[in-house]
Amino acid sequence: MSTLVTIGDFSRMTHLSVKALRHYHDVGLLDPIEVDSASGYRLYEIRQVPVAQMIRRFRDLGMPVDEVRTMLSATDEATRNKVIIAHLERMEAQLAETASTVTSLRGLLEGPALSRPVEYRHVPAVSVLAIVSLVRVEDFQRWWVAAFTELRDALAGSGLTRTGPDSALYPGEFFELEEAEVVAYIPFASGDRDAGGAGGHRHLSAAAVREVPAAELAVMVHEGSYDDTDRTYGALGTAVTTRGLGVDGPIREHYLVSPLDRATEGEWRTEICWPVFRP
Repeated sequence: MSTLVTIGDFSRMTHLSVKALRHYHDVGLLDPIEVDSASGYRLYEIRQVPVAQMIRRFRDLGMPVDEVRTMLSATDEATRNKVIIAHLERMEAQLAETASTVTSLRGLLEGPALSRPVEYRHVPAVSVLAIVSLVRVEDFQRWWVAAFTELRDALAGSGLTRTGPDSALYPGEFFELEEAEVVAYIPFASGDRDAGGAGGHRHLSAAAVREVPAAELAVMVHEGSYDDTDRTYGALGTAVTTRGLGVDGPIREHYLVSPLDRATEGEWRTEICWPVFRP
């Protein structure tokens, strides 16, 4: 014979609030055994306690309700383990991101202000193989990897000769509105433009031949992880604005050594390029 308990007692036994239990009932995650038709009181069985405790632990770990439901309803161990492993992998990625942010914050609090040399450089107009996309900041990392992987593949099959590093143009709206049209590109020798390979390749991928205009740039090299590029941006922007040299135009980033080249963050090198006026 089953033993039924009130929602209050069940709450105390499982450390799930009455509000949470009602919500889990509403979304079909944990149904009471009985609901009194007159009073609406919910009654639970003792045998549901371990299930409720498992739900609480996975929710404490941030597992979405839909995934908890899939895990609980799984009829085989492989399906259940697949859901759990996928969530653990997301948690590991989040922990790594948190650790990186903590390291960056410690450097900001404990380390001296960045004092790196600024180079002023004229960059001529250049022919490039480019991908232009509307990018949101929250999707940036996935887009960046996909865009430059595709560009490298397109360049390899085009017959074009690379003349510079992977690069990108970021308009002000990308920083101000967290969404903008970003141009990822690889420069190539202008004499190759009519060689035939690039024109045909335009129809094989999102990459297309275009021209990046000439610019006067203030350049500072950022070393290491992208998580604290704001420090280099801050130092470079300070140097430019205090001299009254800043002009409108997209920020350029040149990826001298990137995650596609080296797995170790400490080896990454990025040129941050701020548009300036040089008389």
